[in-house]
Amino acid sequence: MKNNFYITTPIYYPSAKPHMGHAYSSIVADFFARFKRINDYKVFFLTGTDEHGQKIQRAAAEAKKDTQHFCDEISSNFMSLSKILNLSNDDFIRTTEKRHKVSVEYLWNILEKKMKYIFPNIQAGTLCLMKLFILKMKLKQKTTLK
Repeated sequence: MKNNFYITTPIYYPSAKPHMGHAYSSIVADFFARFKRINDYKVFFLTGTDEHGQKIQRAAAEAKKDTQHFCDEISSNFMSLSKILNLSNDDFIRTTEKRHKVSVEYLWNILEKKMKYIFPNIQAGTLCLMKLFILKMKLKQKTTLK
């Protein structure tokens, strides 16, 4: 074996059933995983779901379901996607799994204590990622027009 190769899909938000974009991302990642395996790389291909956030909470509330139960149902659709598309992923992880929580806590502690990358700070205001993206696009358009 040559080198190690790690590839992951985005961790999908299970606020609704999988769609063509999820399939596309998964197939592209699978293509690269298979290509590297053919070229004698030791590959680890991961996919999964991110089961935290307001979007998930709202979708569960609209469905009149407990958030975890809602995620269990929708995440099973994403797990099935791997089988339906014949993906070669080595693992499927959910952010609500104990093994994920333990790993995140371990990494957090390293970053906080040993490397001092995490520290208390005061932030003001709210952040909407879509608004930030649109603002950046508008700024970019204005600077390129000059």
